[in-house]
Amino acid sequence: MVEVRPIPLKGGTAVGVKVELPKTRLVAIATPAGYIMCGALDVRLLDDLLGARRIVAGRALGVRDFSDLLERPLESVTSAARELGIHPGMTGRDALERLLAVEPAPAVTAAGGDDPGPAAG
Repeated sequence: MVEVRPIPLKGGTAVGVKVELPKTRLVAIATPAGYIMCGALDVRLLDDLLGARRIVAGRALGVRDFSDLLERPLESVTSAARELGIHPGMTGRDALERLLAVEPAPAVTAAGGDDPGPAAG
């Protein structure tokens, strides 16, 4: 089952996504500027292999639902998140409210360059 829900916060509304999988689940909450996610998120991969994309993300452990993700402290964050003042130990709610207050980063393609927009055709 997939659940998508608006998450009201100070400064705006984020989008929560929960995916029930066999023996586990994925939980994430996103803003236009970045997102936080359950322990399945690989922060090191985002920084090491996708660093050119400047992905703003954080990971919290022990998350089963949206309220857990909002209230638990972030265990790790990307370099781009640190530059915005998001740090390990900050609650998911605090991180998301900070993200709602910043201008979203420009979109990038899979290769890491600027997004050229919709394909012609």
